[in-house]
Amino acid sequence: MNPVVVRVRGRQRDNSGEESSIESMALGRHSVKNGKHYVLYEDALLDEKVKTSTVLKFNGEEVVILRKGGVHQEMRFREGAETSSTYRTPYGDLKLSIRTSRLRVQLGLLDGCIEAEYDIAIDGQYQSSNTLRVEITKDEKQKD
Repeated sequence: MNPVVVRVRGRQRDNSGEESSIESMALGRHSVKNGKHYVLYEDALLDEKVKTSTVLKFNGEEVVILRKGGVHQEMRFREGAETSSTYRTPYGDLKLSIRTSRLRVQLGLLDGCIEAEYDIAIDGQYQSSNTLRVEITKDEKQKD
């Protein structure tokens, strides 16, 4: 596994038109297996008190984000498709639906960029329109 830096930027606009954004950076590890890229890192963005293990699994057609820790979540992005999963929180489970309108995955040997535009619904109710940008770059400070 190769050391990488993962930069995540997201923006959402809820049904009342209010916008918010997030930005985080973490050190992680990248590998390729059977044509799929895997990036593992710890995310403190969802809950600063609890680290959440995050796995990005992607190829040119699909991106999957798996989170375990403070929450248990699977988000699956496929352009033009709607996917569903269960979002497990300490307060209960929610049905999460993601409709991806745009997905771009640019891959290099040790770097890449993922961009997604998507809508989220929880328990069948529209929540927000979102953009996500994940940049993965080789961590020059770490040795392989």
